[in-house]
This record gives sequence, structure tokens and C-alpha cells, in this order.
Amino acid sequence: MENKNSYFSHDTAIIDADCVIGDGSKIWHFSHVMSNAVIGNSCNIGQNVVVSPKVVLGNNVKVQNNVSIYTGVICEDDVFLGPSMVFTNIINPRSAVIRRDSYVETNVRKGASIGANATIICGNEIGAYALIGAGAVVTKPVKPYALVVGNPSKQIGWVSEYGHRLHFDEFNRAVCPETKDVYVINNNVVTKQ
Repeated sequence: MENKNSYFSHDTAIIDADCVIGDGSKIWHFSHVMSNAVIGNSCNIGQNVVVSPKVVLGNNVKVQNNVSIYTGVICEDDVFLGPSMVFTNIINPRSAVIRRDSYVETNVRKGASIGANATIICGNEIGAYALIGAGAVVTKPVKPYALVVGNPSKQIGWVSEYGHRLHFDEFNRAVCPETKDVYVINNNVVTKQ
């Protein structure tokens, strides 16, 4: 591993010109960060990851092995991308049709986690602190704090910022078992108090 200014990259990683990579970030074996990508502070980019041009990753984003983050994807701070999960960036791809000007944006909001082998169809926002289960195929927007599983994905509950299942009482309140933070649900929207 060699020191590249204020971040680290493995000798086999490729970092193109005109990237911005924040302090304390680590880029591991056989990964490729392409030109005009932005990676925040304290990120961890696992093995065999591609970060395409104009991708934006906030601070403390964890990208596990074998993930391709395509142009059009924006991940806010504290996002977790599980092993071999997949983003798309074109709704109707065709090999013979060039659509580089038609990339559809996908936003992954603060603190959201996407499980191993999940697929996120482009244009769908993943809400803050949402938890996407392993293997889920997300075909529509996901609410903040939502727990989503399956193919096509379906919301089956709510989670806290620490990823624990929330169980709401008759007063529409739930408590995270780890932090003791209180959450309230109103009109199918969860907020932390």
C-alpha cells in the first residue's frame, strides 16, 4: 500500500487524473477510480470496485468488494454498499444504442445500507437510514428508515439509525434497543425524536 497524499491506495488500484479523494480514504486491490469522481473523507473502497466518472461519494462511505458505482449515482455520508450489489444507470440499455447523455440519477441518502447482491434500478431514491436486504431488487423509491426485501422489493418494516427493527406501540412510538433513541411514525413517515 502506498501513500497518495492524504489517502491510501493499493499498488494494483488505478486512480485516474482529475479525481477528488478525501483524507483518510482507502482504495484496495484492483479497484479503479475514474476521472471526475469525488470520494469523501474516511471512505473504504474494497477490492475490484469501479467508481465511474462524476460519481459522488460522501464521507465515511463503505463500498464492499465487487461493486460498480456507475455515473449518475450519488451516495451521501455513512452509506454502506454491500458485496456485489448492483446499480444501473440506464432504464432501457441496448448495446447498439449510445445513451451516455441519458444516465438516470440515483440518490442514496445518509446512513442507508444496501445488502449483498441487491440491485438498485436507476432513478429510485434510497431514503436516509433505509436498509435494503441482501438480494433485493429495488424498482421504486424507498422511504427513510424503511426495511425492504425481496424481488421485486417490498417494504416489510422500519429500522433505526443503528439498523435494528422498530416495533411501534399504540402511541406510534418505538425505541431502538441499542441506543434507546425514540422514533415516531405518523402518516407512514418515521422520524427520530
